[in-house]
Amino acid sequence: MSPCRSARLDLGAAISSLATGVRQDATWSANPPPIVFAAIEQGERRASSPHFGPGAAAGQCLWRWPAAFIFARQVLFFPHRPSTLLEWRCELFQSGGRKRYMGSMRILIIEDDKEASAYLVKAFREQGHLAEPALDGLEGYAAAREGQYDVLIVDRMLPRLDGLSLISGLREQSIETPALILSALGQVDDRVKGLRAGGDDYLAKPYAFSELLARVEALARRRSGPRGESTAYRVGDLELDRLSHEVTVAGKEITLQPREFRLLEYLMKHAGQVVTRTMLLENVWDYHFDPQTNVIDVHISRLRAKIDKGRETPLLHTIRGAGYMIRESVR
Repeated sequence: MSPCRSARLDLGAAISSLATGVRQDATWSANPPPIVFAAIEQGERRASSPHFGPGAAAGQCLWRWPAAFIFARQVLFFPHRPSTLLEWRCELFQSGGRKRYMGSMRILIIEDDKEASAYLVKAFREQGHLAEPALDGLEGYAAAREGQYDVLIVDRMLPRLDGLSLISGLREQSIETPALILSALGQVDDRVKGLRAGGDDYLAKPYAFSELLARVEALARRRSGPRGESTAYRVGDLELDRLSHEVTVAGKEITLQPREFRLLEYLMKHAGQVVTRTMLLENVWDYHFDPQTNVIDVHISRLRAKIDKGRETPLLHTIRGAGYMIRESVR
């Protein structure tokens, strides 16, 4: 492998890990790990090299280092906006005078074959996406519930929890992340079972990576495209009607103040996903700055007292160091 390609992959992996870590730990802003500074330092050093600079001729190193370390700086100083960062269409490559732009997706690959998993992770990362592996069904199920992914790639035959049960479980938890099923079982009946279990696409093995990539990109586009919002949300026995502004718990109506209703509506709209304090300030209070008050804590406490009163297992969870999540607990 050439030094150029090696360096490109090293920093690419660093930034991939960096962006993933930001989603998992919102405290990075206070104490960022060494990988952040390493990525920035490496990016700045490479950017100053004429061999790697933006004027590099076709055939030389194609990685655009300035974009890389700007991305790293943004993650360091604006860790509360990881979703915005990943929507960037960063300029990554320059080839033959033509620029190539890529939108970065976050993909969870649930595959028990270590070689196949490593191949897919590497292939998607080389395409500019953030790919994370899970090597069995339970590990993949937990990751899919806790993380915010654009697409799930799920092998059908998994240890500990099979792929179809995994997807069905996610759908029961109101987690609608698009899922593509990979399987050596490619008959019509097999594909029908996979789709009816909650899968969004089904690809039989063996397959070409180019086709898998195209299908994953299509699922991501379909999810991010315009669509009508639901007028009602449900998590367990908690129901919210956006038209009538009624909220019921186990069929019994509860009274919420207007701000409490907006807070619950936003949490239920993102059921099964971590909602950060910044997201709540911007979308519930219309603040685009931190007022340095405990307004969120007060409203969360009031809401929790109304919707979780008398429950053995709560619906509203505090995710330490990240934010809040509303979901039906798995028994």
